[in-house]
Amino acid sequence: MATVMIGLPAVLPAPPSSVLLAELNELEPIQAGRAALPPLGSGSPAPPSLAAAAAATTTAAAAATTHSLSVTSSAHTGQCSSRLPRHGTELTMAAVQQNTLDFQLSVTADGNTIIKDLQPIFQEQEMTETVHAWEDHGYLATYTGKNGSFATVRIYPRGLVLIDVQCSDEPQEKASAHQILNKIEEKMQEILHNSIRQVKRLPALVRGAPVDRYWPTADGRLVEYDIDEVVYSKESPYQNIKIMHSKQFGNILILNGDVNLAESDLAYTHAIMGSGKEDYYGKEVLILGGGDGGILYELVKLNPKMVTMVEIDQMVIDGCREYMRKTCGDVLDNLKGDCYQVLVEDCVPVLKMYAKEGRTFDYVINDLTAVPISTSPEEDSTWEFLHLILDLSMKVLKDDGKYFTQGNCVNLTEALTLYEEQLNMLSCPVQFSKEVVCVPSYMELWVFYTIWKKRSGS
Repeated sequence: MATVMIGLPAVLPAPPSSVLLAELNELEPIQAGRAALPPLGSGSPAPPSLAAAAAATTTAAAAATTHSLSVTSSAHTGQCSSRLPRHGTELTMAAVQQNTLDFQLSVTADGNTIIKDLQPIFQEQEMTETVHAWEDHGYLATYTGKNGSFATVRIYPRGLVLIDVQCSDEPQEKASAHQILNKIEEKMQEILHNSIRQVKRLPALVRGAPVDRYWPTADGRLVEYDIDEVVYSKESPYQNIKIMHSKQFGNILILNGDVNLAESDLAYTHAIMGSGKEDYYGKEVLILGGGDGGILYELVKLNPKMVTMVEIDQMVIDGCREYMRKTCGDVLDNLKGDCYQVLVEDCVPVLKMYAKEGRTFDYVINDLTAVPISTSPEEDSTWEFLHLILDLSMKVLKDDGKYFTQGNCVNLTEALTLYEEQLNMLSCPVQFSKEVVCVPSYMELWVFYTIWKKRSGS
C-alpha cells in the first residue's frame, strides 16, 4: 500500500514526547453513549450502503486523528494541554451529519484520474488531502477541514465510487457539505457521464442529535422516523423507557430501544385480541404485560366479566397513563375498575399461583415479548422464558379457551418456524393459526398467533 500526504498544514514544534505522553495520560476517557439498539435487532447486519459509509467514516476518522489532535505548549511551564474536555464537564449536544453519494460505473474505475479531477473541489474548502493506494483494491482519499469536518473518496477498481462527507449539523456547514456534493456530482458526470450506471444520493444521516430518529426493524433494516420530541424518558429497574412523539404515528412507546407501540397502532391491539372474531362478553381474560393499556382499554369496551392485567413495570404504566392517552384512554387512571384489575407484579409467580389454585381463563393474551430473533434456543434465555410462559398459560387456560400472542416480523421465517416447533414441545398438545398484520409504526408486516388446546380426536 502506498500513502501520499498532500498539503499538510505547518505545525508548531512539538513538545517533548515525555511531556505529551504525561498530559495525554491525564485525560479522562470520553464516555460512549449507550447504543440504542433493540434486543430484537442485536447482531443484525447494517444495510450495505450504511455499512460502507460507516467503514469509510471509521477509516477517515483514524486518518484525521493522526494530525488533527490539537496540543498547545506553554512557554513558561513547559507543560502541554489538550483541548479535549475533562471528565465531568457538561457538554452541549453537537449533532453531526453524514452525507453519502455513490456512483456505480459500467467500466473499471480509474482511481488516480478521479482523485486528481476532484482535488480542486476540496482545495477550495482548504481541506488537507491524504491518499492511500492499493495495487488490487483501489484508492482511499481523505480530506480534513480546519473546522473538524472531513470527507472520504473510496474508489473500488470494479466500478464503485463512494463519497462520504461528515460535518456538524450547523446550517453553514451543512450548506458547505451540500455544495461539495453538488460539485462532485457535476464533475463526475462531466468526466464519466457515459460510464455512470447509477447515482445514489441518500438523505443525510444525523448522528448524536438530542432526539434520536433512527431505529432498526426486527429484521435489521434501519428506519428513520419523523420523531421531533422525547416526551418521557425513564430508566426503571427493568428497562429503559422512552415515549417519543412522531408527527405521523403520534406518541411511540420504546422499551430498551425496541419500538413497542404507537398511538397509531390500533391494528396491533385488534390483532392480538383476535381481530374482532371473539366474543368477550361475560368472559374472564388474563393479560400478560400490556403496560401501555391498549389491550385493556379495548377489552373493557366489550363487557367482559373480569380482565386481569399483570404488568411488572409501574414506570411504563405511569408514562403511558400520561402520554399515551389515545391508546389507553382513562383505563390506567385507576388500577381497579368494575370489570378489570391491574396487578403490578411479575407474571411468572402469578401464573404459578393461579395454576396451583386451579383458576382458569377464557382468554390469555401474551403481550410480553416478541419471538426472539435468535435461532439458537440453547444460547438465548428468551426462548426459555417464552416456553415457560406458554406452559404456564396452558395450565390456566380453559379447555375451550384461546391464547393470543405476537410473533415477529414476517421476514424472520427461521425464527418463526422455530417458535412453531416450540409449540409442539409443550406439556399439553396444542394447535395454532396465524395472521399477518401491517402495524403502522413498525413499518413491516407482523405475525400474530392464536393457540388453543388440542381436543381429543382433532
